[in-house]
Amino acid sequence: MEKTYVLDTSVLLQTPYALEAFEDNPIVLPLVVLEELDQLKSADGEQGANARQAIRRLEALRAQGNLLSGVPLPGGGRLRVETNCVDVKLPDGLPGSPNHRRMLQVCQALQGREDRVILVTKNILLRIKAQMLGLAAEDFTSEQAPASEDQYTGRCEAFVPEDAFAAFPKSSLAPETLYQVDPAGNRRPVSLLCNQFVILRADQSNRKTQLGRFDGTQIVPLAHKKKRPYGVSPRNVGQYFLQEALMTSAETAPLVIVKGMAGTAKTFYALAVGLHALLEQETPAYRRILLSRPNVHFDDDIGFLPGDEGEKIAPLLRPVIDNLELLVDQNEEERFADERSLSGKVEELFDRGLLSAQALNFIRGRSVTKTYLIIDEAQNLTPKQAKGIITRAGVGTKIILLGDPNQIDNPLLDERTNGLSYAAEHMKGSPLCFQISLSAEECERSALATDAVRRM
Repeated sequence: MEKTYVLDTSVLLQTPYALEAFEDNPIVLPLVVLEELDQLKSADGEQGANARQAIRRLEALRAQGNLLSGVPLPGGGRLRVETNCVDVKLPDGLPGSPNHRRMLQVCQALQGREDRVILVTKNILLRIKAQMLGLAAEDFTSEQAPASEDQYTGRCEAFVPEDAFAAFPKSSLAPETLYQVDPAGNRRPVSLLCNQFVILRADQSNRKTQLGRFDGTQIVPLAHKKKRPYGVSPRNVGQYFLQEALMTSAETAPLVIVKGMAGTAKTFYALAVGLHALLEQETPAYRRILLSRPNVHFDDDIGFLPGDEGEKIAPLLRPVIDNLELLVDQNEEERFADERSLSGKVEELFDRGLLSAQALNFIRGRSVTKTYLIIDEAQNLTPKQAKGIITRAGVGTKIILLGDPNQIDNPLLDERTNGLSYAAEHMKGSPLCFQISLSAEECERSALATDAVRRM
């Protein structure tokens, strides 16, 4: 059955090409959407860029015909702009801005003469208001990752015959020798993706385990398992896999995606491996470590803040500085005895150019070469931002996306639509991407943090 989709401005602001994502169904844009795009076209940052891109797309369609009567879309369906429905009555007590009320008026009017009308908006409260009026409303789902429990974790467990287990890691394992057991006790083969990590269990002795990685052809042992980057040792299985992903060269693994809740040492480990690559290797693997943390309230307003770039983004770097203090002085008893000396050690890394921090807006649009690029709190990226960063990778650059999809500040994103989850879903199985999700049980911040993660 044909559906008529009414699009809110928020959809085009996040995904300018959304007009082409509704197959053969008609699309209606209330006139207020054009007005909001016009108001936002001069905005800084991604929002303004997306508004301009959406306007250019509408202009191209306008040149093909009359938008008021409808024009065909390349992928099927038709687009038209709705200018009427202004006299449609809504409940007097219905809260909301005039623009929201205008969207709902259009949907209400169309519902009386179309087979099925669906409002598509990223605004949760607008969807709730639509439901209050008996209108169908949906989120824009074309860029959604699966639900959190179904998302790719980058690892799995499998049983291995005792003789093959004993031969590993001196010899690799063929993937067909691995198997899993379903709830009924039946064996079933293991489906593996390239660069997926594997916890191997001997099938005759369930307590024996080894760690490996599927390289696309066979299960190979971890190459960096025994290393201690910048004096740091893995404390759990997840960190062994994390260390392997981070220490693998940029030529082999130019992209690493790490998901995990607070306290799982994502940022700490990423910095440790970066410092190891710059300071402990005979030939430094990278020119520098470049840090960035997206912030929904900060990125678009950076030009208005006082000071140079470093002073502007300094407030966002405090979590990074905390981790650097732990790394540059690993003597827990003496670390904070001389705060000035400790601060000086951290500042030296920045003064020497080994570390630098930049706002997200200054990274997009560049080609970054031979750089260890850490994007912390990547769950606050939009899918377009994530794509823009990953496609900036030049020769010798390694990009590390770190974040927790359950801790999102952007009001238009959630655990399924954020850039971190989007990148993880689309890059899984890539021979150039390593991924690992760290579990709550792998929290290493403190006994209290671990207990809180489990209880709260």
